[in-house]
Amino acid sequence: MAFDFKKEYKEFYMPKNRPGIVSVPVMNYIAVRGQGDPNLEGGEYKKAIELLYGIAYTIKMSKKGEHQIEGYFDYVVPPLEGFWWQEGIVGVDYAHKENFHWISVIRLPDFVTREDFDWAVREAERKKKTDFSKVEFWTYDEGLCVQCMHIGPYDDEPATVELMHAFMEEQGYVLDITDQRLHHEVYLSDARKVAPEKLKTVIRHPIRKK
Repeated sequence: MAFDFKKEYKEFYMPKNRPGIVSVPVMNYIAVRGQGDPNLEGGEYKKAIELLYGIAYTIKMSKKGEHQIEGYFDYVVPPLEGFWWQEGIVGVDYAHKENFHWISVIRLPDFVTREDFDWAVREAERKKKTDFSKVEFWTYDEGLCVQCMHIGPYDDEPATVELMHAFMEEQGYVLDITDQRLHHEVYLSDARKVAPEKLKTVIRHPIRKK
């Protein structure tokens, strides 16, 4: 059976719909950076997602080709994630999505080296006749965070964030969003197929002890 990150690491992908504290280890990602409204048809964000999945599935299907990755095991491609920020704002202003900066990512299995990643980029470009130069191998050490499962539309996230921040303060922590530590979302639902009120999104904010 294929290894499923969501099931094997439930503390990072399937938290309860009430706030909790979690320490997130260093992880490697396929990443694309951009800015602008993610809902814009034909915008940067939608193109970025196509690039991410192009590389993710090239790596996953490498088992069928000549490039055999050392330590490879069959796995389910992990969910899409995003790190978000806006200049001059701590957190997120949902009323001005046009001001978003983002790093859109998909987690890489630990067996994927930078050399394997570079091969996947060349292979995807060859097969799909598409420019994948925006895609990068990105290592991120997220550290201590407060997180919660948000169920419902993305625009309703502020209510969940408020609960998270109240909980972290009760536990003796303060928010630690900086240029390096960002608002993080993990998308467990496909917004094209799931009704807005049923969308499941993990929201994660960096924190530190008071």
